[in-house]
Amino acid sequence: MFRKTILSLTAAAALTTSAFAAGHAKDIVDTAAAAGDFGTLLAAAEAAGLVDTLKSEGPFTVFAPTDAAFAALPEGTVADLLKPENKEQLAAILTYHVVAGKVMSTDLTDDMEAATVNGDTVMIDLDNGVMVDDANVTAADIEATNGVIHVIDKVIMPGT
Repeated sequence: MFRKTILSLTAAAALTTSAFAAGHAKDIVDTAAAAGDFGTLLAAAEAAGLVDTLKSEGPFTVFAPTDAAFAALPEGTVADLLKPENKEQLAAILTYHVVAGKVMSTDLTDDMEAATVNGDTVMIDLDNGVMVDDANVTAADIEATNGVIHVIDKVIMPGT
């Protein structure tokens, strides 16, 4: 079972990395779109009015939850957040996933706090792999023309 899990994770990481490698001459939004596993994140960024910001000069560091991470939220959460009346709440959640500047994995230290664009901080834990709050980083240092993407397996929430 353990061997099968490791092989699956290795294969998934290789596929994600190769999808991103082809698009490193693109901005964060276009790089995420080319990878194919961030449709929900991109739809949420559009609904929150953040696409133009994420396509701007930056640089930005984005902790990008996959579609599976959004699917793991309680049923109806994503649909509710995408409603126009929840635009401010959605923007607060998404900007919690963004740090100003380009922060590569080699810049991280255990138990460091990073200020997010929404004003809160995320905690970086290096004890058991790389974690941002309670999300695991599954692929790191995916460079874009205006920053870097680190793929995470969970949607992180401000104030938790």
